[in-house]
Amino acid sequence: MNKHFSNFILFLIFISFNSTQAYSANPVKGYRVKTIVIDAGHGGHDGSTRGKFSKEKDVALEIAMKLGKAIEAEMKDVKVLYTRKSDVFVKLYERTAVANDNKADLFISIHCNSMPITKKGQNSTARGTETFVSGFSRLGQQDVAVRENASLLLEENYQENYNGFDPNDPESYIIFSLMKREYREQSIRLATFVQEEFGTSGRPDRGVKEQSLAVLATAGMPAILTEIGFISNSEEEKYMNSPYGQSEIVKNLVNAVRKYKVQTEK
Repeated sequence: MNKHFSNFILFLIFISFNSTQAYSANPVKGYRVKTIVIDAGHGGHDGSTRGKFSKEKDVALEIAMKLGKAIEAEMKDVKVLYTRKSDVFVKLYERTAVANDNKADLFISIHCNSMPITKKGQNSTARGTETFVSGFSRLGQQDVAVRENASLLLEENYQENYNGFDPNDPESYIIFSLMKREYREQSIRLATFVQEEFGTSGRPDRGVKEQSLAVLATAGMPAILTEIGFISNSEEEKYMNSPYGQSEIVKNLVNAVRKYKVQTEK
C-alpha cells in the first residue's frame, strides 16, 4: 500500500469521526429534515455520456432543478441547495462539501445510466432505475463506480485532492470498506423509498445497491445517487426528456423524500 493510498484511508477515517452533521443512526427527539442538497451529475467538460439526441449532464440538471422547486413548494419547512445550477464542472469533493458546509440533512445526486460501448457495440435494450448508497462491493461489481468516479480524472491535481486515489485502479476501491457506516441505514431507507416510488410509475426496478462512489464518500449525512433511467435506451431517453417523464420522475422523488421525512421525524 503506497503512501498516498494510506493517506486517503486516514482522510476517510478523519471525516468519519469529525463530521459537522448532528444526524445519527438514531435521530434525537425533535429532529427535522431542514436542508437538502441536490446534485446534478457531471456538467461542463464532464459530459460525454449521451444518448441519440441528449446528454446526461443536461437531463440531470433539468431534473435536479425541477426536483428542488417541487420539494420547496410541497415541503415549506425544507431549504434546498444545489451543487450546480448551470452547465459547469464541479469537482466531486466540492459537491459533498456543499452539503457538509451547510449541515444538510440529505444529499441526492441525479444521474442517467448508460451501457458501456464495447467491441460488439452498445447494449441499447438495458432499462430501468437503480439507486446507490456509499459502500463496498466486490471488485468485479464496480462498473458504475468506475464510470462515475472517472470524473476525478478531469480535475486538475486530482491525485492531490484525493490523496492518490486512482479511479482506474480496482484495488483502490477497497478503501471504501473503511468508510463510516453511520448513515448507511438511513441512506438505504431513502434509496428504497426512491425505488419503490419509481416502481409505482411502472419503471423496471434494478434495485438498491452499494458502490464505492467518490461523490458520496465524504457526505456527512444520508446520501444517495439515483440513476433515473438509461440514456443509451432510446425509449427511456425520450421519456427522461419529455415533460411527462420529467414530471413523473420528480413526483416519484418528492414522494420518496416525503416518506423518508415523515418516518424520520416521528
